[in-house]
Amino acid sequence: MRKLLMAAALVAFAGNILIGTEPALAADGPTLTAIKKRGELICGVHQGRYGFAIADKKGKWKGLDVDICKAVAAAVLGDGNKVKYIPLGSVQRFPALQSGQVDMLSRTTTITLTRDSALGLNFGPPTFYTGTGFMVRKKLGITKVDQLDGAAICVFPGSTTEKNIAALFKSKGMKMTPVVIENSKELVSAYMAGRCDVLAMDQAGLPGHQQYDAKTPSDHVILDGVYSKEPLAVGVRADDDQWFDITKWVVHALFNAEEWGITQANVDKMKASKDPNVTRLLGATGNLGKKIGLGKSWAYDAIKAVGNYGEVYDRNWGPPLNLARGVNKLWTKGGLMYGFPMK
Repeated sequence: MRKLLMAAALVAFAGNILIGTEPALAADGPTLTAIKKRGELICGVHQGRYGFAIADKKGKWKGLDVDICKAVAAAVLGDGNKVKYIPLGSVQRFPALQSGQVDMLSRTTTITLTRDSALGLNFGPPTFYTGTGFMVRKKLGITKVDQLDGAAICVFPGSTTEKNIAALFKSKGMKMTPVVIENSKELVSAYMAGRCDVLAMDQAGLPGHQQYDAKTPSDHVILDGVYSKEPLAVGVRADDDQWFDITKWVVHALFNAEEWGITQANVDKMKASKDPNVTRLLGATGNLGKKIGLGKSWAYDAIKAVGNYGEVYDRNWGPPLNLARGVNKLWTKGGLMYGFPMK
């Protein structure tokens, strides 16, 4: 009798463990529900920054940030084209996200403590690392930042770049006159027209303006060095954990796809891979998507829509910009891009 009672107790104990460790499945949160209902993701992007987000003459958007939007749309709706892009200035972007005008920001936005806490936002893994950079007219003969004392500098208001410049010049005991303009096109035009001596922004944004907006690109010089840390990431509202999970894991899926050799071209073939990491990511085995409220093919759909992270980078920073990946390489190649385990 005593043995029977002990056996029953062990069965009950084991059952409790199983129940206690059973992973909870996500129900649709408010953002996912709204997106499914409207059949479209609303993505806040830059007004116009080459490599990140720029619209052509027909209004078609392209860029790394745009591709992230497409990947999320594909994961959620099965179609990377179901995205409405809302171009936002540096001051407009946070109220637009907080008010629900956009579902996510994929807009050259730096993760900072204040933005992550006081603004009520959550940020996913960095999708790009850069830092404050400066472009000047070659005829000024300036070759380094220490020669910018007294310069007029064109910069976006409310940006981390604006604060970085103020701190940098103060630390060097130099003076400068900020020329703050919210509209991206007007800011670059002001520099090209000579209203300021220097154009300052994330350094990764400068090659595009030099290449496409200057009458003679060789008349302008991008100074060596970056003068801040700018980890750029997708931002979402902090009141919807499921939506945060979705945007975060889509980015990790793109990182892992590059690490595991999954491309836009071979993603179908890779479903039959012998690597369990690959088949699990692509939904050929298991169902990771169910845990975040998506279908089995969520990661497959994202990769099919835009390719892996390396393909996204090359498509937007290849010729003629030719921006070296640097720290934006995978961790396996000496960079900082690191996909979390997909289990």
